[in-house]
Amino acid sequence: MKIVDEVKKIIDPIYMVGGSVRDEVMGREPKDYDFATPIAPNEIEQRIRDAKRRPYLIGKRFGTIGVKIDGQMVEITTFRQEKYDGFSRKPTVEFVGDLTSDLSRRDFTMNAMAKRDGRFIDPFGGREDIKRGVIRSVGNATIRFKEDPLRMLRAARFSSQFEFGVDKSVEKSATRLSHRILRVSKERWVMELDKLLMTDCPLIGLDFLMRTGVMRFIIPELWIQDKYDQRTKYHAYDLWTHTMMTVANCPKDIDIRWAALLHDVGKPFAKIDKGDRCIYPRHEMIGRELALKIGGFLRWSNSRIEYVSELVGDHLHPDSPLKEADIGAKGVPSPPSPPPKRLIKGVY
Repeated sequence: MKIVDEVKKIIDPIYMVGGSVRDEVMGREPKDYDFATPIAPNEIEQRIRDAKRRPYLIGKRFGTIGVKIDGQMVEITTFRQEKYDGFSRKPTVEFVGDLTSDLSRRDFTMNAMAKRDGRFIDPFGGREDIKRGVIRSVGNATIRFKEDPLRMLRAARFSSQFEFGVDKSVEKSATRLSHRILRVSKERWVMELDKLLMTDCPLIGLDFLMRTGVMRFIIPELWIQDKYDQRTKYHAYDLWTHTMMTVANCPKDIDIRWAALLHDVGKPFAKIDKGDRCIYPRHEMIGRELALKIGGFLRWSNSRIEYVSELVGDHLHPDSPLKEADIGAKGVPSPPSPPPKRLIKGVY
């Protein structure tokens, strides 16, 4: 691997760590490269300068120095531990001398591996968890989520990205601590949700967010869709299952997928009970107004707010880019059938 070889010419000893190791174990081409070393930040900076390269110092106080290799930014970080005060996601950093201590601060076992000279260092069983297809925390899941509640959204995103189940202890802790997601900025929510929605199987992660109750705090208007019986001959599934399937059926365009997620958000507020059935007149108009509010709450750009809300408001139009996905997620005229087994359980 050329990038690894080039970094090793600058810094040694050096270990490839994190997502790049995970991707290699999974047979994927790494997109980002992170490295760890026992060498102090000042020395890393100096060695990069000695190699006639420019060091990027924005993360230096946390022990991270960036450098471009073949036009790609890589980060080199001194072995460290992190201590959280329970209120802020910004940790106090303490530099340490051993790799295992550094790996122990990471979120999930599949991200807590390292590689050096062809040898994998895997003190927490990440390779076995990848083989099993399960997302498991490094150590106690409750501690990991208390340190950084964003990890709950990362668990959802990784479960969709790799089509993995989630360890029961991880789901239990996320359920207990779901309210702590409010300590994380909306911008960070959206970064993770964007990645989740653009995966091949977004319904796995979306269902995790619903089961754990995280959805109640990030988009409460969707929370009420869970197990919502639409009581109409036009739908075989409950509202939340229909919504997730619509998202999964859409093309990989982030605004279209957001619109798919919100396309029926107005239905519970438009409901009229006709005794043996329900109707939802003008739910698309209500949905458009809710999408405007949700977009503002999530601090989207004005262009995204406008476009997504228009897509929601027009989703019943024959020319809507959501139309085909919406129809395909209704499950009719076939008789109602349960969602896929993974969608129901989703845990190991």
